[in-house]
Amino acid sequence: MKVKVTVIGMFLIAVFFPFHLFGATALEMVKANVIDVLSVLKDPKLQGEEGKKTKMQRIEVAADRLFDYVELSRRTLGVSWNKFSPEQRKEFVALYRLLLKDTYIEKIMAYRNEEINFLKEIPLSESTVEVQTSVTAKGGPAAIYYRAIKKEEGWKVYDVVIEGVSLINNYRTQFREILGNNPPETLLETLRKKVGKK
Repeated sequence: MKVKVTVIGMFLIAVFFPFHLFGATALEMVKANVIDVLSVLKDPKLQGEEGKKTKMQRIEVAADRLFDYVELSRRTLGVSWNKFSPEQRKEFVALYRLLLKDTYIEKIMAYRNEEINFLKEIPLSESTVEVQTSVTAKGGPAAIYYRAIKKEEGWKVYDVVIEGVSLINNYRTQFREILGNNPPETLLETLRKKVGKK
């Protein structure tokens, strides 16, 4: 993938922010919350190692308000979701959340003042839309699309596509390989080890 780390970081800045502004469109939600998270990253009181921990905590809280982890988990597993018991589904959602946090929050800290342009919102179905943005960095513009679903509490992100690469599809391929000839417990054990839970 050609997207540089700083661009990925910028994408995550947008993705990991809360959008629970009632009545707003998905595009308005994304734009408003990106501006908010940028203020956190630029806050002069949160510089250095001491500020880093606070930033990460605030971004994590924002991510929990933004993502629909159940929807994201269900779509990632696809038909394999039906193989998981209710208890296994609950654990998978929790582990998947930790995996995403561990994998990506550090990249958010790589923000280097890239410019982000909010382009348009395209309906995907009656309840889902794709918010299209473009991030401009030294390597040129990168297309970053946020797929959101309408919930009672507002819009929630269930997938992000960076330069044509879907977050869901990327993990679905990895999980499918593990689940091919193995029961759900095998995938759960793999995720436990990845996130450091025994």
